[in-house]
Amino acid sequence: MEITQENRKWLDDLQLTHPVVIAGPCSAETQEQVLSIAHSLKDTDVSYYRAGIWKPRTRPGMFEGVGALGLKWLERVKEETGLKIATEVANKDHIELAIQHNVDMLWIGARSTVSPFIIQEIADALEGTDKIVLVKNPVNPDLALWIGALERLQRANIKKLGVIHRGFSTYEKTKYRNIPEWQLVIELQSRFPQLPIICDPSHITGKRELIFEVSQTALNLNFDGLMIETHSTPDEAWSDAAQQVTPESLVQIMQDLRIRRRTTDEEAFQSTLQQLRAQIDILDEQLLDILKKRMEASDHIGKLKREVNVAILQNKRWNEALERMLQTGKEKGLSDEFIEKLFKAIHQESINRQESVFRN
Repeated sequence: MEITQENRKWLDDLQLTHPVVIAGPCSAETQEQVLSIAHSLKDTDVSYYRAGIWKPRTRPGMFEGVGALGLKWLERVKEETGLKIATEVANKDHIELAIQHNVDMLWIGARSTVSPFIIQEIADALEGTDKIVLVKNPVNPDLALWIGALERLQRANIKKLGVIHRGFSTYEKTKYRNIPEWQLVIELQSRFPQLPIICDPSHITGKRELIFEVSQTALNLNFDGLMIETHSTPDEAWSDAAQQVTPESLVQIMQDLRIRRRTTDEEAFQSTLQQLRAQIDILDEQLLDILKKRMEASDHIGKLKREVNVAILQNKRWNEALERMLQTGKEKGLSDEFIEKLFKAIHQESINRQESVFRN
């Protein structure tokens, strides 16, 4: 897949001096609610007004959106405020209706991205249109699935593509609703530098008090914009109340965010940067040498276990080792999250290698 500069034209056409902001309620609830929020945002830096019309819910009986009726409300938003409008689509009927009601931007939700069948149906329905289409990451951290969705849309000649990072589901208890897994998005960014990337801090955090923190991280990583759910009375929202902010709070967030330069040619900066990067390169080589020795020791343990017919996984030893590393990491100023991920990966590789020893 090739993403060219032409793909960013929809962003360039906005002629913004700040990241693009897509804001509005999680769900369109009533015409009055949709219009009231829109008028609160019309004189701000919001570029697109978003509202969920069809809401994919985990269980039946939950509010699943007002349906096509909400598209008429969005049209009124466009007429009365001049804001461009955006909504989520999940099938060809949604797309046909959204196009009929002059929706400017369509996004594909995380639950839809996981299904190549749904994506292909959407791609076929969109072929020949010039709509902006943003693809949310799949629910699970599967970069190939995310890229596959983009490829299907690109083959349908969709030229205004982008992605939305909304975090990934996890069974682990964290402070986030959906863990960011920034490294996966960084890899996508590295492969396709011309692909616009929008961060959805509302779905990542699930809590309005964390939205600024995650938004700033996204801008620090050169994301192109933010999608932030905004509601006049968020605590009374019909869906995802805890992660929505008021229009006033959104304006304050946008004012407080620091927009970073992508780079600079300043000589002192470049010189210091190169020195520090050289240090990191040397340290990375040393890390790999240590990991190699660590895995060789694990191989020897695997051979010993095989000789005396002992199981590979020793839970007591592993739990004790992890606890020790967490404590040591804390003393060295390293986060529990980092230490846990690092040593779980090392432990899994050790198990894989010992299994290989058992098979040979």
